[in-house]
Amino acid sequence: MNLFEDSNDWTEKLAPILTKYKGRKHPLEYQNLYQLLVMVVLSAQDSDANINKIAPSLFEVFSNMESLSVSNVEALIPPISKVQNFGTKANWLIEIAQTIQKDENIPLRMDGLTALKGIGRKSANVIMREAKVPVEGIIADLHVIRVAPRIGIITESKDGIKVEKQLMLVLPKEIWGEIGMAISFLGREICRPQPKCELCPINGICKYHGNLG
Repeated sequence: MNLFEDSNDWTEKLAPILTKYKGRKHPLEYQNLYQLLVMVVLSAQDSDANINKIAPSLFEVFSNMESLSVSNVEALIPPISKVQNFGTKANWLIEIAQTIQKDENIPLRMDGLTALKGIGRKSANVIMREAKVPVEGIIADLHVIRVAPRIGIITESKDGIKVEKQLMLVLPKEIWGEIGMAISFLGREICRPQPKCELCPINGICKYHGNLG
């Protein structure tokens, strides 16, 4: 079968997870756009749970972009020292803050976000989805990278950019804003490395589940 021949059917096939997870807030426990941006940068190669744990003490000291912009790497490192690659991320965040200066200057377009240190397409897609602005791509985090090929939407790849590009080719733009996070939540809760197929709302259309029989 050609990978894209039934692409128009994917909105219907994925409707159960779009309904189940539509509008659900990202697992990062942010309170505003500034916090979200900082936490997204910190979460690279780290867990959302760990970033949520260190966030309160971090934002007690650095409450907004302005406070971060007038600080320095040495002051930022202590509250983020339990984060993976904290030194590099501290440099990124100080540079971002000095570039943006104020919370209201945070860009909400793909080109503006990806121009910032430490923010690639995945992070930009998360920020845009949570900010409820028009999307320009599909979130392709590690859960999506694992789950989307398993379902049979795309071919397997470990490269998030390639996964996102495949998904954008296959899926209609009207579901881009929610489908990445919906697949991610499915991967976090049900379609884990050892999947709980019997609980999955889309097991009837899933290539992996179909091959089990």
